[in-house]
Amino acid sequence: MVNKKYILLAGLCSAMALQPAFAQETQQSSSWGGRDMTYRGQVYDVLDTAYVPKSRMEQQRQYLNYQYGFPAKPRNMWELGVSVGTQNLFSDVTDKMPWTATNPFNAMGFGASLRKAFGYTFSGRLQYNFQNAQGIDYRGREAVNAGTSWGAYNTNPGALVYNNYKYRAHELTLQVVAATNNIRFHKAKNAFSFYGFAGAGALLWNTQVGNMQANGTPFDFAGWPVDANGVLTTDAQKEYKKALKDATYVDANRANLTNKGQAKFDIGDKTWGLVPALVGGMGIQFKLGDRVSLQFEDKITWTGLDILDATESPILQNNDKDLINYASVGLGFNLGNKKRNVQPLWWVNPMDHIYNEMAAPRHMMLPDPVLADDDKDGVANQFDKCPDTQAGVKVDATGCPLDTDGDGVPDYMDKELITPTYCQPVDADGVGKCPCPDGCGTDTKSCGSIGAGSVMFSSNSARLSPAAQSQLANLAAQMNANPSCKVVVMGNAGASKVQQQRAWDRVNNVIEYMTETQNISRDRFIFQYSGATGDINSVMYRSANEGEEGPSSVAPPHPHLGTSK
Repeated sequence: MVNKKYILLAGLCSAMALQPAFAQETQQSSSWGGRDMTYRGQVYDVLDTAYVPKSRMEQQRQYLNYQYGFPAKPRNMWELGVSVGTQNLFSDVTDKMPWTATNPFNAMGFGASLRKAFGYTFSGRLQYNFQNAQGIDYRGREAVNAGTSWGAYNTNPGALVYNNYKYRAHELTLQVVAATNNIRFHKAKNAFSFYGFAGAGALLWNTQVGNMQANGTPFDFAGWPVDANGVLTTDAQKEYKKALKDATYVDANRANLTNKGQAKFDIGDKTWGLVPALVGGMGIQFKLGDRVSLQFEDKITWTGLDILDATESPILQNNDKDLINYASVGLGFNLGNKKRNVQPLWWVNPMDHIYNEMAAPRHMMLPDPVLADDDKDGVANQFDKCPDTQAGVKVDATGCPLDTDGDGVPDYMDKELITPTYCQPVDADGVGKCPCPDGCGTDTKSCGSIGAGSVMFSSNSARLSPAAQSQLANLAAQMNANPSCKVVVMGNAGASKVQQQRAWDRVNNVIEYMTETQNISRDRFIFQYSGATGDINSVMYRSANEGEEGPSSVAPPHPHLGTSK
């Protein structure tokens, strides 16, 4: 039942003794020896190598060995995102929202993305969007300027038409995302993240125009009422919107892309255009937990085309380009084993490790403490109750001169080093009122000067009380004064197996305290856990008789019944 804290203390003392020869190793050992290594941060434990990939393990080793000041970047999770939102075009034809379109689905988009952090700010994202947009104009324009899909209406000069379109597209882009708000100086974690992004990719798109009624006849635009500004009246708008639900739609790409020389693909009965696309936007994310986040985002797509709505503006054609807007709400799901991956780095605050290391160092290399000891007695000033002890005088743990027999006269002045209690009080020279037999002074050689006594324990306990430790310290002083004498330590085993083991534990604890704390050699003790008489909760000790021998260690009788407290 070796007391671990004393072993650690002995190890630290040995390391300090070897400091000149092994300065670097000693400094590291002493810096770590007394530290609480419990992780107290709220993000992840930088010292845990389970988060470090093999490719960066060498840097982590250098950091742990104080060869490099920066820990390796941890392995972090991927984010899978899904979104839904409103999709519309900023173009020549008025766009519709889901609640004003002929069908809500005609003005909605859907998205999916996969995102991975490069560092604490930048990350890469691969994003796919399926886009639906619809536009309906209630402002008339001359058929000649309405686009190729309205050629059938260009029969009379000044004839007006009311443009409309249905837009469908598939967009795939690769983006760089820059997040903010995760590197914080006053909080360990962030609950939300602002981010902006930009990227490029490709857009596969198709636009159709409803230019005929369901029965195949042209719309009677001339017969519809308009207001003073030439805009269809409310009733006429409702009629037009209703008619478009069942209208005949023509593929506007087939003619427009041929005229523009754009890349096109005929898939089924539709012609799709393929064009490079640039995207950019911003968003905000809110953490719903360690695995899920909620995000709101707005994205703009630019293709350089003015025919996404099947209509070209006759004025400023080179500057009036159609833009695609996707305003969405989505969820992000963190993917990965949390025992090997930290959260995506845009949620991780690298200051967490720095601040916690400053508050409670676990890795920081700290210098050994230097405690002043003005009187050079081995006890630092802040613990020294007798700060002016003369040089060469032996002191106790409090820094005061040693008084072995407790008679009030320190040993270096005591002419009767071991004065029995019944002979006290003593005079100024430490001599008691009893006659002093030959050899009772500092040169005592008789083992009889080691007094007998008993150490008391609490019921069912084998732990030494402070009073018992003080008593044993006095015994140690007597044994130091009589280096050739042995002491018999006896327990009262009682009748039961539990009592026998408890008596062994108590005797063993007494001897271990004397050897480990008081530095008395174990071979000066005779171990007897049975044989004492009297109180069953006591351990007796006495000086060994001349020629008396016995073992200093005895195997426990019933170790499975040992007393741990």
